[in-house]
Amino acid sequence: MTKQIIPYQPIDLVEPKAIVDAVRARRGGTLLNLDRMLLNSPNLTRGWNALLKEVRENLSLDDRYKEIGMCGVAILNRAEYEYFHHAPELLKAGGTQQQVDEIRKIGTEAFNTSIFSAIEQDVIALTIAMTRDIEVPEAVMERLTKSLGNQATVEIVAVVATYNMVSRFLIATGINPENTNH
Repeated sequence: MTKQIIPYQPIDLVEPKAIVDAVRARRGGTLLNLDRMLLNSPNLTRGWNALLKEVRENLSLDDRYKEIGMCGVAILNRAEYEYFHHAPELLKAGGTQQQVDEIRKIGTEAFNTSIFSAIEQDVIALTIAMTRDIEVPEAVMERLTKSLGNQATVEIVAVVATYNMVSRFLIATGINPENTNH
């Protein structure tokens, strides 16, 4: 993991008020380490917060599919911070502990896809393709579109793209999970 060079903004940061308040509102009153790093650029934070709010809260896509994609990206990109925050969300969305544990093996020969439904397997195939190869096999897109429809397929593509952005930011800036703060 990259060493953290850029410091976090203080956990009790209050300015710029509108931006800090919007982030705190989305986070239930707190600032995560990711937010504290982003707040080194308030304008970036404003846009990031708006995008992530939509992706997390306002899509028609089943939350289980979103969280499978998010957790898969986290493991493929070695973004432990992302996995730390999204594995519990996958459980809340109806995933099993066995699935959460198995996603740690995504992209390896040891990964057992049989514990995932056919749609979940396509979400996993999409996640691997977008994260590793950029291009997605046509057959995967056809199956997802047939299973989910156009809107939800566009949404899962956007979720995987967004969380690739998030993971790359986390890794480059050296952000650690909150329980490992120094």
